[in-house]
Amino acid sequence: MATNIAAANPPGELVSARWLILLGLITASIMEVLDTTIVNVALPTMAGNLGATVQDIAWVSTGYILSNVVVLPMTAFLTARFGRKRYLTFSIFLFIISSFFCGTSHSLGELVVWRILQGAGGAALLSTAQATLRQIFPKEEQGLVQAIFLLGVIVAPTIGPTLGGWITDNYTWSWCFFINIPIGLTSIALVTTFLQDPDTPLSTARIDWLGIGLLALGLGSLQYVLEEGQKNDWFNDAWIVRWSIVSAVSLISMLVWELSPRNKAPVVNFRVLHNKQLSACLFLFLSLGFGLFGGIYIFPVFTQDILGFTPTQTGLALLPGGLATAFSALVCGRLLNGAKPLVDLRLLLCIGVILFMTSMWMLGHMTPQSGEASARFALLIRGLGLGLLFTPINMAAFSSLKPQEIQQASGLINLSRQLGGSFGIAVLATYVANMSQFHRINLIQNYNSANPAFTSRLQGLTATLHSHGSSLVDAQQQAYTILEQTLMRQSRTLAYDNAFMLILMCFVCTAPAILLIRKPKTSAGPTQGGGH
Repeated sequence: MATNIAAANPPGELVSARWLILLGLITASIMEVLDTTIVNVALPTMAGNLGATVQDIAWVSTGYILSNVVVLPMTAFLTARFGRKRYLTFSIFLFIISSFFCGTSHSLGELVVWRILQGAGGAALLSTAQATLRQIFPKEEQGLVQAIFLLGVIVAPTIGPTLGGWITDNYTWSWCFFINIPIGLTSIALVTTFLQDPDTPLSTARIDWLGIGLLALGLGSLQYVLEEGQKNDWFNDAWIVRWSIVSAVSLISMLVWELSPRNKAPVVNFRVLHNKQLSACLFLFLSLGFGLFGGIYIFPVFTQDILGFTPTQTGLALLPGGLATAFSALVCGRLLNGAKPLVDLRLLLCIGVILFMTSMWMLGHMTPQSGEASARFALLIRGLGLGLLFTPINMAAFSSLKPQEIQQASGLINLSRQLGGSFGIAVLATYVANMSQFHRINLIQNYNSANPAFTSRLQGLTATLHSHGSSLVDAQQQAYTILEQTLMRQSRTLAYDNAFMLILMCFVCTAPAILLIRKPKTSAGPTQGGGH
């Protein structure tokens, strides 16, 4: 089909159309990924305006991620059933409409319903869009194209909290959703104008309703457990236990059914996982999601809780890292571009892992006295590492696939990244809480009169407070309060340090998967129809 299009259109026009399609798809992907984090900063304001509790308003984020995770593995099936252009156009349109009604919602229930629909529409904006780029661009341009596309996926979560805070402070939380409308309209105009469906018949196979049901129940239950586990004390809560059992049973049953010979048209083709290189890349993406979203979750809390940063300072500290990611991703894409890449992608992966682990080591040794410069430099190293990881892993994953497997693999790749992020946030939130308590118990053993350092510190604070007008009794009580606050701050600092080191250990454990990646001889190029 690509040959027919090339024959019907001047080469220059075809090339420009491809890049316009890329522009439409990357704006859609940025819109989708940005929406996972931009709203988080505005949640307290939403709770106040809608009369919701802090626990209930969290469903604005939970509902979005739940539906997104459920639909992601089904994007290959939906694309084959309805056509690439129709499905992408519908998804962007659904995202725009849902964004509008999210911004005009007057109750929590109404907002959550539209967020669920928004998440369902957002699934195709990553997986189907990424698969489309693999199909319409020639193999020698894939390195640069994938790098540009992934910029939105990597950088958008970093700038989301800063942008969300600025919008909420200067306008209203509704504009966190309204901002999607002009972006979405631009995207839908470019996609409908230039993208064409391949010359392949649409699937008319019987719909795998059992697989869809088990998938929705299994992934929905798992995401609920990950989102609500920390707040509900995990397995001490009866509903967390029940949904965990439902998730395990449903996902195992789905896997068995999808691989069964009796299932002639599985909604998720897990047989693509026979490809060892793809499986290794999915494993690496799970780890990347853990580190990317988990790190973005704990860093703002650490800086504002311990270092006393304002939200603006936190955003400014994150910004150079995002720019570093953009820079290294583009450089990486350029190095991997062409029929003969200039650098072995496995070397870039090793450098990226080393840089990322170095940044986690630096963040894992910060103290309450650390300043903005220390945090910014660590995030700069982290950003450089992320840019050298995402593009090569994508190239390695797709280079070993058959053309008909690209769409299914793209859905699984984005699912693994999303689930990795959910696991990261859930695990790190619980880990920080538990380690804070652990370090407090250890440190408090030194808070007694038998410790000369404690006695000296207590007496010094008491004397200072007494000299400023407090009675001796009040001064001593205030000194104990200050020491207790110092103890809590130190125990939380150690807990956050441990969390960053846990991310580092996660990468140490998953890095050997790089050994399963082979140097690709060729990259998958356009195999089905393109745009013009």
